[in-house]
Amino acid sequence: MQGVFFRASTRERALALGLRGYARNLADGRVEVVAGGEESAVVELCQWLWTGPPSAEVTLVEVTDLSTADWPDTPVGFNVS
Repeated sequence: MQGVFFRASTRERALALGLRGYARNLADGRVEVVAGGEESAVVELCQWLWTGPPSAEVTLVEVTDLSTADWPDTPVGFNVS
């Protein structure tokens, strides 16, 4: 479940870690985050997602490794939609 400003806060954290990717709402209310960059930075973002911003109520984080070939378009920066 997401709290207020979850995607925007995720973007801020990802950019601070030098990651590229996106955070977007899914039709079922979940938030999908795809992030690429240095492995240690991706791991740090994944750990942060378990807590999220102060107003968030995170109940589950699922992590899947993707190669950049699996990304339909390699993102520039970190986008929110």
